[in-house]
Amino acid sequence: MSDADQLLAQRFEELRPRLRAVAHRMLGSTGEADDAVQEAWLRLNRADAAEVDNLAAWLTTVVGRICLDMLRSRTGRREEPLEPEAATADPQAGPEQEALLADSVGVALLVVLETLTPSERLAFVLHDMFAVSFDDIAVIVGRSPAAARQLASRARRRVQADPAAPAADAQRQREVVAAFLAASRGGDLAALLRLLDPDVVVRADETAARMGTAGETRGADVVAAFFSGRARAARPADIDGAAGAVVLAGGRIRIALSFTIVGGRIIGIDAVADPEQLALMEVTPPVGPGGEG
Repeated sequence: MSDADQLLAQRFEELRPRLRAVAHRMLGSTGEADDAVQEAWLRLNRADAAEVDNLAAWLTTVVGRICLDMLRSRTGRREEPLEPEAATADPQAGPEQEALLADSVGVALLVVLETLTPSERLAFVLHDMFAVSFDDIAVIVGRSPAAARQLASRARRRVQADPAAPAADAQRQREVVAAFLAASRGGDLAALLRLLDPDVVVRADETAARMGTAGETRGADVVAAFFSGRARAARPADIDGAAGAVVLAGGRIRIALSFTIVGGRIIGIDAVADPEQLALMEVTPPVGPGGEG
């Protein structure tokens, strides 16, 4: 095995816990999740890895496609949904893998996810749990980014409407967003860093970018520095059923900020300012701390 092959194998093993967590949440089966991750490894070996700019994103997309095909095949055979497996730790798993699998993968959530269509499930899992952009999700499901956003929105509403879903989670996410906005307004860099995942990603559409938001920003230090002292005009709001914020001007929404929060930390922020996209969003004042309800 060449040095390049060894480096690639090492990098894949570093990413395996994340990939397995994605597949497990998509498929609800540890065995099928392992099969999906193994297939991703085989596809990586057949591809020209040297041309892959972002290996983590590339592999997440590949695993998403594999899982989508497996879900569609399961539906096509009209099989009964797989019985969700309890989110117990794998004896071979390390602490990071155990944490990823345990986070938001309880039996109750897997039961709810089984009620979604394959495309809805993929859009919800990839965006809401792993901060994958709707542009990337759109490529996987073969639809436009706006349609991918609607898939995730429909899935989110169904998940939140199900009595098995953890009701406290939505309120906790609102509290995180409210704390983030307060830290941003006050220029509290330390507080922002505590709320942001080290690998947080901020994505802005073209309209938001023209208004001063960076097109794509990665890393807690950079994101915290960008938002420090900002967000003075932002107000908490639920966007398509999830915790977010809006910037108003003349009584109209100028920018909508959708937050992806896992384990109490922000892993993704989507800034949307395109009027057509804003018109498709369902924006309501949140209820509880930081909200107007």
